[in-house]
Amino acid sequence: MRHVPFFRWVLTIGVILIGCSACVYLSVPDFPELRQVDLTVLDEAPNGRCTVRWTDPFEHREREEPYMCDAERDPILKAPDYEAGSDRGWDTGFVVAEGADKGTLYSLDEDDGATDERMGLSDTLAMVGILLTAVGLLGGNIRAVARVGGVRPRTVRRARRLNQAATLVTQDHARAVEAVREAWAPLQRERVEETLRRMPVARLRGRIGGRLRARELERAGVRTVQEVLDSGAWELEQLPGVGRQTAEEALTAAHRLADAANRAVAVRLDAERPHAGTTALVAALHVLVEAGAEARKAAEGGRTLSARLEPLLYDAVAASGFRHMLGAGPEQRRRARAAVAELRFLLDWAEQVGLEERFGQVSVDLLRGADGDAAGLDAWVGFERRCAEYYSLLREITGSAPTGPRRPAARRRRAPVL
Repeated sequence: MRHVPFFRWVLTIGVILIGCSACVYLSVPDFPELRQVDLTVLDEAPNGRCTVRWTDPFEHREREEPYMCDAERDPILKAPDYEAGSDRGWDTGFVVAEGADKGTLYSLDEDDGATDERMGLSDTLAMVGILLTAVGLLGGNIRAVARVGGVRPRTVRRARRLNQAATLVTQDHARAVEAVREAWAPLQRERVEETLRRMPVARLRGRIGGRLRARELERAGVRTVQEVLDSGAWELEQLPGVGRQTAEEALTAAHRLADAANRAVAVRLDAERPHAGTTALVAALHVLVEAGAEARKAAEGGRTLSARLEPLLYDAVAASGFRHMLGAGPEQRRRARAAVAELRFLLDWAEQVGLEERFGQVSVDLLRGADGDAAGLDAWVGFERRCAEYYSLLREITGSAPTGPRRPAARRRRAPVL
């Protein structure tokens, strides 16, 4: 179920109400510039309705208009007490001092009702808005504190570092193994070709149903199985007495013999007659032999550990920082907390056994061995001492035919020069 941002909506409504309050307040018209004048009350009703006369201070003439006098003023200012023997009274008022209505009486009582109503509405909106904003901020912060309670950036960083070390040692070991295969492949191919060059075409006779006679190929200059492979189906078709089907069958049979030879022959290493190819192979094997069984165990352990860490790190992304946790949903936060708990268990175990340091050391050994013996001198010395391990590792990596170690011939001692 998706989380509903309740307090966020409360905060939003509060801000909107405060904005509406400001708009209402700004809509209240400003008071015009006024000037106070004395009013002569000509007649007056009990409710304050009256007719007044005043002298326009701008045009300097007398004017009369209905007006709303102050009914609560002192009775002495009203007729007949104000001026004995007359119906006149006295009051004070204001006239507009600017604009088109300049000199006109301005009644404060007429506008006070609408103005007070708008000001009251503005105050009410502001008060409710401030209250909702406070509730939204307080509630949102309380919820945010609860939501970020599972943030563990340090744990996630340590787990990422461990996963990186595990992945790196796996890649380094795989790179070292692949270097052995790349150095072995051309040597193996050369050995297979040597075998097939010594294999006469008569060996194909039993594999193509007797339709192709070896001497017909020999007359055409094709004498070995390797020459059949080098010629290809199209060249074989051009030979006298050889059709397309026979040529394809001969080529298929030659490929089968090549596969059998590839499984049967094996690369031999001779420290007395090294060349670039065998030196490269011995150097690649030397890296893994010197790293020992610990390198393979570390690579296997790194592969297993990385496969366990990666899904946990994916789930723990929300726990890597406050911003991520705040933006995560309830299910993501639950999975992040569970992932962090398991990551802490794995990190404690890895720290106890020194796993990260072991991974780092194996990676250093594999890289240092690959770059530190360009001429292959150390590799050949190691091969002379432990040739059985080199051959065993080569069979394990390449799956080549088993062969006994070929020990280097004893070196002849030179007579001392006198």
